[in-house]
Amino acid sequence: MSGTPDRHCPALLVSAPASGQGKTTATAALARWHRQQGRRVRVFKAGPDFLDPMVLERASGHPVYQLDLWMGGEAHCRELLWQAAAEADLILVEGVMGLYDGLSSTADLALRLGLPVLAVIDASGMAQTFGAVAHGLATYREGLRLAGVLANRVASDGHAAMLRESLPPGMKWFGGLPRDEGFGMPSRHLGLVQADEVQDIDARLNLAADALGRLKPETPEPVAFTLSVPPQPIPRLLEGVRIAIAKDEAFAFLYRANVDTLHALGAELLYFSALRDQALPPATDALYLPGGYPELHLEALSGNDAMRQAVASHHAQGRPIVAECGGMLALLEHLVDKQGQGAAMWGLLPGEAAMQPRLVNLGLHEAALSQGAVRGHTFHHAAMQSPLEPSGWTRSQRFNGKPEAIYQSDRAGRLHASFLHLYFPSNPAAVAALFSPDAHHVD
Repeated sequence: MSGTPDRHCPALLVSAPASGQGKTTATAALARWHRQQGRRVRVFKAGPDFLDPMVLERASGHPVYQLDLWMGGEAHCRELLWQAAAEADLILVEGVMGLYDGLSSTADLALRLGLPVLAVIDASGMAQTFGAVAHGLATYREGLRLAGVLANRVASDGHAAMLRESLPPGMKWFGGLPRDEGFGMPSRHLGLVQADEVQDIDARLNLAADALGRLKPETPEPVAFTLSVPPQPIPRLLEGVRIAIAKDEAFAFLYRANVDTLHALGAELLYFSALRDQALPPATDALYLPGGYPELHLEALSGNDAMRQAVASHHAQGRPIVAECGGMLALLEHLVDKQGQGAAMWGLLPGEAAMQPRLVNLGLHEAALSQGAVRGHTFHHAAMQSPLEPSGWTRSQRFNGKPEAIYQSDRAGRLHASFLHLYFPSNPAAVAALFSPDAHHVD
């Protein structure tokens, strides 16, 4: 390994047989309960996700970072955990989808990083089969360490007793969370509702923590966190570059690691609201429009003529714009929501998009840019049509995955737009080229 001393911290990876089993509720409840006991809790989210981390940040009181072996690489994941272990009393990781789902699965993460797994299983409509599911999760991959099982949506004490009795000998029972919508989180088409939009979110988190506390959770055993290579400093390729980042209810899908990477590159970050502000921050060199829910704020976006003109002026001066998913939708000429209501957008990209009743694309992707490949993910319900010829296409991690178009404007040439959410730590130098006012943007 790197020769850097290991750091030890109690840790647990929370997974499940499938999505929708209650991983986020269980992880948030654990984080809030341990925080209430005075412990410093750091939470991570396996795989690409923006919405679950918002809830987990509220529960833990600390930023939440992604752990993905494909997007960021094993060394990056190890470094994030190693850094957290220096300041935390407990590390929690929420898994993605089912325990064994995907080419870079939660089980892969657990095995590579030595994390014990707590399996959360939705027990509604289930009795002794609960034990069979738990047994399968524990034994499907050799070497996986199952710390125990937590039942979710349990109907009664009698139901909990049946579930516990069904477990194989030696498997630890963490207890059962009741079937109680009082601490469930509301959702919409891309997942959970953004944490800041749930007015009673702290009350919900406290209810979940109280329910979990009645199960008397124990602090997990310490895990040794090891670096595979020494941490490498990032060259300050964006020294002094002022990057304006849209951040409000319409544009909130922003990786913490992306912000850290821009800071490490030397950039000065300035935040603004595309819904309410009348201008970009002063002396903006580059503009970052992350994903979000522009389709839920059509009237406000369309009616903010001053912001439309400010973005158009920035673009006309040849200054960089990086637009991801929802950020790209706002740059189109027209956008239609799920109810069929449409509005004029900012018009820097020719074409229009309409929200669809079903998911249009999902998966991990890589974009070949001028300074190298950048990895990320796509997840959207929008179908887009544009007469603009794409400058390139993403490559899906899956052999049968659907590629995403990458667009550059034919008006100024400093616009990078795609449905792909880029993960900046995967290639900081390539990201710097996108945002640098002096770089030649050729994909």
